[in-house]
Amino acid sequence: MVFGALAVVFIPILLAIISMIIAIGTVSLISIVFELNAFVQNIITMIGLAVGIDYALFIVSRFREERQRGREKIEAIAMAGATAGRAVFFSGLTVVFALIGLLIIPQSVFVSLGIGAITVVIVAVLATLTLLPATLSIMGDKVNRFKVPFIKRRELDDGSEHGGGGFWAWTTRGVMRQPWVALIVSAAFLIAATVPFFGINLGSSGVEDLPDNFQSKQGFEVLKSEFGFIIGAPAEIVIDGDVNDARTQEAIANLTSVLAGDAAFGPASEATVSDAGDFALITVPLSGGAQSAVAVDGVRRLRDDYVPTAFAGAPVEAFVGGLTSEEIDLLDTTSTYQPWVIALVLGLSFILLTMVFRSIVVPIKAIIMNLLSVGAAYGILVLVFQEGFLNEVFGLQQTPVIQPWLPLMLFTILFGLSMDYQVFLISRIREKYDETGKNASAVAFGVRSTAGLITGAALIMVAVFGGFAAGDLITTSQFGFGLAVAILIDATIVRSVLVPSTMKLLGDRNWYLPSFLHWIPDVRVEGGSSAPESVSAVAGGDD
Repeated sequence: MVFGALAVVFIPILLAIISMIIAIGTVSLISIVFELNAFVQNIITMIGLAVGIDYALFIVSRFREERQRGREKIEAIAMAGATAGRAVFFSGLTVVFALIGLLIIPQSVFVSLGIGAITVVIVAVLATLTLLPATLSIMGDKVNRFKVPFIKRRELDDGSEHGGGGFWAWTTRGVMRQPWVALIVSAAFLIAATVPFFGINLGSSGVEDLPDNFQSKQGFEVLKSEFGFIIGAPAEIVIDGDVNDARTQEAIANLTSVLAGDAAFGPASEATVSDAGDFALITVPLSGGAQSAVAVDGVRRLRDDYVPTAFAGAPVEAFVGGLTSEEIDLLDTTSTYQPWVIALVLGLSFILLTMVFRSIVVPIKAIIMNLLSVGAAYGILVLVFQEGFLNEVFGLQQTPVIQPWLPLMLFTILFGLSMDYQVFLISRIREKYDETGKNASAVAFGVRSTAGLITGAALIMVAVFGGFAAGDLITTSQFGFGLAVAILIDATIVRSVLVPSTMKLLGDRNWYLPSFLHWIPDVRVEGGSSAPESVSAVAGGDD
């Protein structure tokens, strides 16, 4: 439906599949040296399908447009590479910069997902810049074969402020006529959608959140109803020191007595002491699953109060481990590193966009708009999963918590993917602006010429992420839904309304670069005019 033809469909799908296969192979080699989380395969599949298809759409669309403008096949491929290809390169670089933030968090899940996502993005960019031009050279105009009925191919745009036809031209003209109205209404909606995020309750889903038809869930419920506690993931109290000392024995007895009066714990085991008497382990069953709120609150009391108080005068050190302790460490680590990750991602994105567009206004606006779309996605995620608003309509399970790693993961991935569309759109606007010097017509042309493609690419992403959202596991369900919502918001409200309205209002100020920054390298994306040029000889004419 996006291309209006069937022959071209296999190109982006092939590119995505090849990118995923190579990325999985590469990550497998990395895993020989570093232990990676099993979810790395899911992230490679998810991101590989998304960016692989997106990048191919951008290149193939520009190739077809240049062929419509009268360029020879090789000329059209070269022009697509000089414009859309450069946009893909810098888009991929922006995505990688955003994902680098995950690597600074000393938690296996973040590092693993970061390595997987970065690897597949790099592979997808390399495949787009090498395999794709070769494929287009072989196929030529055969990409337009087997046209889909009732889908009319978009006609060439004349480049004027009020030119063009179709839905997106009509929408763009409306936004450009009333930019203040478009800006206020769209920004108000995104801010309102963000509000539920401030009531987020972070925590990992456990066996309690599995579907009722899972045998593991049924077994959990039996254990809980019959015994009142779960023996599979106890809190583990490790005692390091002279265990046989009278003060240590007294401390163990006092701790056991305190735990017996706390409903969050079952009866503590006898201390298992090493032969040398310098090490002991006490296991304490929990009354809920390892990730439940009851277990987390209980282990926090154990760590912060019970254990320090009991062993205050004993010649030992005592530590609390177990799955619930890992959950607490994940929550605390995420909270500690979150500001640093956000600062790194925003800083790197600002530097790259400033170099690409030679403007400080464009990157500032891009960052603000991306934060709005990410915030709205957060809010809707909380509203649907945590509050249960319309969750049954979407076929999703209501849960009391949002995964603790999800906000940071969503932020980095969504910020990167959103920048994909930002770079592609703004580069088209800047290309036209450099050609004509007219900001309003350049903005209108850029939005008209990319809105349909960006929306189509976004809908494909939504279909990919929606497949993960429809799964039974709450972890992948929340992740897929959050990504799908954010991409849809970003490609429609942000790119089609917020960007043109703000660029219309700012006028030539969009391209302001302070004089003290004129020294920065000129690495802009724009590759040249869209007008056909006469070339003396072009090898390899079209089939």
